[in-house]
Amino acid sequence: MAKTIHSMIRVLDEKISCDFYTKAFDLSIADRLDFDSFTLIYLSNSESNFEVELTVNKDQKTPYNLGDGYGHLAVSVDDLDAEHKRFTELNFKPRDIVDFENNGELIARFFFVQDPDGYQIEVLQRHGRFK
Repeated sequence: MAKTIHSMIRVLDEKISCDFYTKAFDLSIADRLDFDSFTLIYLSNSESNFEVELTVNKDQKTPYNLGDGYGHLAVSVDDLDAEHKRFTELNFKPRDIVDFENNGELIARFFFVQDPDGYQIEVLQRHGRFK
């Protein structure tokens, strides 16, 4: 059986991206591997063994074109309203909270936020299958 361990995204500025993920999701650097042409930064926290891998290509001078294939990364939180307020206070410009229902049943509550490189992150209230 396969176990998910990380998701990689390419970022333009290591410091700006690490600051965002630390402030937004309490992720800290678990490992940092520096090579001649790129750097790999693995971010994690005590909530999960899953990591976000930031890849910084040293010759990249312009923002990445995310294209139309990327969807989003998702995280779950205990108190969605408090996190939305905190993100707003940090000027991360979260989108409005959505109550997602199917046939009158609440499936999920969430909002999206964009990281410094334009990647979309869904922040979900821990509920149902989103724990």
